[in-house]
Amino acid sequence: MKKKTYHYTECGLENIYLANGFNCMQTPRGKAVSINDLDGLHKAIGLHLVISKKDLTGQEIRFLRHEMLMSQNTLAQLLGVSAQAVHRWEKGKTSMPKPSECLLRLLYREHVNNQNSKISRTLKEIAHLEDKMNDKPILFKDTPRGWKTAA
Repeated sequence: MKKKTYHYTECGLENIYLANGFNCMQTPRGKAVSINDLDGLHKAIGLHLVISKKDLTGQEIRFLRHEMLMSQNTLAQLLGVSAQAVHRWEKGKTSMPKPSECLLRLLYREHVNNQNSKISRTLKEIAHLEDKMNDKPILFKDTPRGWKTAA
């Protein structure tokens, strides 16, 4: 019996299919899929996107940004544009200008291929700082109207 391909939409891209490297299983909560070397798969997808000659789609821009662990704001600052511009590109409302697209492709390649370079280390430091900034405790309070975030 021939194994079917798996339509891997969980990565946020609509056109990714896996020929192998995955296992389908039944769990108490329904069907589940386990993917071998998920980090390696995402690296392969990202490298395919950045060496492709076609313009990046909004989904692809978002995928690359997520893989570099960047917020829209950080990517915007690195590209010299507004966070709103990055948001519009990712939603497909406007196309990414060629210079910004070229820089995004270079940043991603640097991120995955040159782990010890100054640029790669700087990108990792930025991602780490963003994590720290977003790692604030969130306090919840049980009120007569149900659970709410406390100010």
